[in-house]
Amino acid sequence: MDFLKFKNPSKYVIDYSNPRGDIQLSHYILNYMDKYSYDHWVVVCIGTDRSTGDALGPLVGSKLKLMEPSHYTVLGTLEEPVHALNLENTIHFIEEQYPYSGILAVDACLGQLGSVGSIQVVDGPLKPGAGVQKNLPEIGHFHISGVVNIGGFMEYFVLQNTRLHVVMKMADMIANSIHQSLRLYGYNKENAAN
Repeated sequence: MDFLKFKNPSKYVIDYSNPRGDIQLSHYILNYMDKYSYDHWVVVCIGTDRSTGDALGPLVGSKLKLMEPSHYTVLGTLEEPVHALNLENTIHFIEEQYPYSGILAVDACLGQLGSVGSIQVVDGPLKPGAGVQKNLPEIGHFHISGVVNIGGFMEYFVLQNTRLHVVMKMADMIANSIHQSLRLYGYNKENAAN
């Protein structure tokens, strides 16, 4: 479908309130999966349930787990979050358990007022903690970031005072889009093998 071709091949942005957003987001995620063409994907959802704004990743992970994924692996949920203290161990775990897998990272981020509520699919690894001046290892072949609030001043306070409604709606769209993309990706892989 031509309308889903990349205008900027390294980044795609959509607003969480777009009524067709989940369909479009699924197609862009699938484009990146096709680009890297791994047989198995690990979705690493980064964040913590101790901060409303930073809970986007674990919410996505928990929603994906409820979908009972059999064709991909999810790391990072509300129950077992992936965050600054265990990110490095999680990367080592993936290297040992899923050495030939593609990695899709999901995290919240802060941005400008006009970009709050936007979901970005970006080629290349995620740099978690950059918005709060943390130096953490990069992760992912490509990543999804949800702009949950305004950045630039008192980031920890801003994350604590982020609207849960926005975070939940973004998590719904991201989780549904990832799940649909991976189902279609697995289906396409199976048909190509037959």
